This record gives sequence, structure tokens and C-alpha cells, in this order.
Amino acid sequence: MPERMSARAAIATVAADFTEFALPERDFPEDGPISWTGYGRSRARATERTGEDESVVCGLASVEGRPCVLISFEFGFLGGSLGQRTGDRLESAYRAARERRLPLVSLIATGGSRMQEGMLALSQLQRVARQSTLLREAGLAQIAVLRDPTTGGGWATLGAGADVILALPGAQIGFAGSRVRPADADPAAYGAQGQLAAGQIDAIVPGEDLRGVLAGWLTLLGGGRRTEPAPVPEAFGSAGLPADGWEAVRRARSAGRPRAEAYLDAYFPHRQALAGDRCGGVDPGMLCGFGLHEGASYAYAAQTGTATRPAGYRTAARLVRLADRLGIPVLTLVDTPGAANDAAAERAGQGAAIADAFAALAAARVPVTTLVIGEGGSGGALALTSPGRTWVTADSYFSVIAPELAAAILKRPPADIEHTASQLRLRPQDLVELGVARGVLGA
Repeated sequence: MPERMSARAAIATVAADFTEFALPERDFPEDGPISWTGYGRSRARATERTGEDESVVCGLASVEGRPCVLISFEFGFLGGSLGQRTGDRLESAYRAARERRLPLVSLIATGGSRMQEGMLALSQLQRVARQSTLLREAGLAQIAVLRDPTTGGGWATLGAGADVILALPGAQIGFAGSRVRPADADPAAYGAQGQLAAGQIDAIVPGEDLRGVLAGWLTLLGGGRRTEPAPVPEAFGSAGLPADGWEAVRRARSAGRPRAEAYLDAYFPHRQALAGDRCGGVDPGMLCGFGLHEGASYAYAAQTGTATRPAGYRTAARLVRLADRLGIPVLTLVDTPGAANDAAAERAGQGAAIADAFAALAAARVPVTTLVIGEGGSGGALALTSPGRTWVTADSYFSVIAPELAAAILKRPPADIEHTASQLRLRPQDLVELGVARGVLGA
């Protein structure tokens, strides 16, 4: 079990400056709102043990010079549980973030709702959800850091409802706490590593790195609404245009062609990744996150040359919607032979996932810039493509269907595949002539 920090020790880990908010006042009977016998004594012992009079500490903080509103849970106070007065403090913190136009960071360690306050405690989750929604509508970011443990309603609101979710190594994470799970439950499913593998969190961050990682996220997400599109990356591929369609396909499929990682590394001196679709899936072939380019923040979604899976499209859609809400322009790098079409992809909702990616780009108010850097395989590639700001590299192609599949559908012999590729008008220069792309880079 990882070491459990107090609320104030957790604050000191990430922030050099912290100013606690004045506490909201509420009349509170000795044994609480439902007269739970001994509740008052339990609270008094918790205060004596921790020095706190409630399970959260809230205030203004500076993380390496980046201001934010900071919430930190005190697990030693009745298991970091949420009660009415906890809800009062959380609501005040969210309100302060809106009024001051600041991102909100939550350092969470909680067992869930406080049973000594009954349904009045459970209803605090609705208050938190409402405040989270208002902060989202205000275009402000929410970052959660999951300490040990993060379970119950605290996970299902402040944790899972955040825009970026980080976890400390070994943290217990799950809606069900350790005492209420099925006896045969796999413990790995309730840990940070299992949740990362299931696409529920973005990263596991060692405690010694947490301050720097948080500062990076606050820099990337706190720049405010911008209207300038992401500049088109420089092309790394071979010079010269392909003579025919099949040459374009061969060049795009070449193992030596530059891939998304190379483009992202050159474009962003600093970037941080979002991972997972929040629905149980991760696609390593879709790289999503935010980065700094020439001092400005941009979001990116980049295919890596593999067949994109449902989790990849859902992660990209999540990225685009977050960037749109925060006013951050988007860069997409297209490189896929097409959407994955195996039975597992169909069962995971491939059609709905592609539709969601199309919808996210169609609804985006921020500008989206696309560079096709390799294969542009049908709708699986188009789902990440800007309708009006698309460029192509000289070693790429974009096609309604792969030439091999087109020949098969048309009942043509394999010898006709190369001719079919040219008929499809899939070369970079064809795409510009057809109005699909604005220009060819690296020609």
C-alpha cells in the first residue's frame, strides 16, 4: 500500500504558495443532520488526529508560478468522505475558480459519501456534478490527481469527471471500495495500473514528478481562447511527386517513411499525452494530447500508421471536444490504412466511434489543421480530417478505398491493382486538383 499523505502534505508536494479560503458557515447539530449517535464524537476525534475540521482543504495555489484553485482531501478525517460541509467547501472552490477564471486541481483521497449523514451526504455528489458542469461551461480546465484511495462518489465526480486524470503509483481507484467489492473481484482492476490499461486515466505520475507535470498541464490548458489555427508542420518525407497512383501507395506504405512520433517531436518541444477513451479502451495507434509550438498551446490527435480502433476514435473525439471547450486549436496527423474491421472492433462499436469523431470535428469552433503524412485509408482517415484546412505530404495518399479492395469489389484480377490505384486519383497532386487538399508539402 502506498504511503498516504495528509491533505496539507499533498498540497506542499505540488504548490509552494497556498492561501486557504475562508470557510463557509453552516449550522450543524452535534450528531449531524440525521442525528447519527456518536457522529459528533467521531468528528472530534478526527479533528484531534488530523488537525482539520472537515475532509477537504481548499484555496488558491501557485504550481511553479501557474495559479489555480486547489482542493486537497484529508483521508484521515473520516476516510476523506463527503458530507454537507464538504459539499459547501467544494462548491465554494468551484465558484472561486469560475470567478477568478482559474483552472481547478483536485488532489483526491476519499472513500466516498459519508454514511453518518445519509442521503444528505449522497446528494453532495449532485452539487459537485453541477459545479463541475458550470466550470466546464465557463471554458476552464479541471485536473484530478488520484491519491490512495480514490473510490465511491469522489471518484465518480471529481475524479472521473475531470478533463485530465493523473494517478499516483499504487493508488487504489474504483467506484467500489475495498470492503464492498465482490469477494472474487480482480484487485488489479481497482488499481492505477489497471485503470490506465482500461483507458480510465491519462497517466501514472511518481510523486517527485507531480509538481512539474501539473505545471506543464496548467501551462498547456490555461492559455485562454485563441482563433489562430495550428501552423502546418514541415514535411520530412522524400521530395518529388509520385508518377502514378501505385507509386503513391508504395511510398506511403514504406517502412522508412517518417511517422507521427517524429512529426510530434519536431513540432512540440513540450507535450503531454491524454490516454484512453474513458469507456474501457486504449488504442496505442492514436496519439492524443496537448503541446507547445512556438510558445502557443495546441491539441493534437495523430494516427501512427495502424488500423485505428474504436478506442482511438473515442479518444480523439474526447481530445477535440476538450480543446474546443478550452479554445485551443487542433492539429491532426492522418496516417492509417483504415479503420480496424475485425470482429472485436465491431463489437466495441466501431461505427459509432467513427461517427463520434466525425461529429466532434464537425462541431468544433476552434480551427482544425490536418496534415496527411502517410496512408489516408477511407472513412477511417477522413474522420480525423479537417474539411477546409488539409494538406498532404509528397509521400502520402488519400483514397475512398484501398486499391486492392477496390479491385476485389470490381472483380478485377490482381494484375489490375496498380491501374486501379491510378484510377482512384489518390496521389497528393490529385488531391489538390480535386480540392480535397490545399497543397502538397515536401514535393
